[in-house]
Amino acid sequence: QVHVVESGGGLVQPGGSLRLSCAASGRTFSNYAMGWFRQAPGKEREFVAATVRTGGWSSYTGYADSVKGRFTISRDNAKNTVYLLMNSPKPEDTAVYYCAASGTYSSDSHSYDYWGQGTQVTVSS
Repeated sequence: QVHVVESGGGLVQPGGSLRLSCAASGRTFSNYAMGWFRQAPGKEREFVAATVRTGGWSSYTGYADSVKGRFTISRDNAKNTVYLLMNSPKPEDTAVYYCAASGTYSSDSHSYDYWGQGTQVTVSS
């Protein structure tokens, strides 16, 4: 069982930066793939980024094409926390951002068993 709580959302100007955090409970946090998803009004939930430990200090990360090169996902297993650094956000990045945990790496939201309540990110000048 994993309980996740997002934080760090808010209003950010286009071209600025914002870092989201996701604190997770559970002693086996490092074994879970962690993902970020988002949902804009009137749209379906979509994949943003995910990361999974592949062994030792190595990990694999994946990104949606729409955020590749602008967003960075990272995790601190000692703190049971995963981050999403949003650089150069655009108005179209405005959405509720969700953190989720899965037993396997996937960009499909249906593969994730544990979800946070979401945090609103608004990109506007």
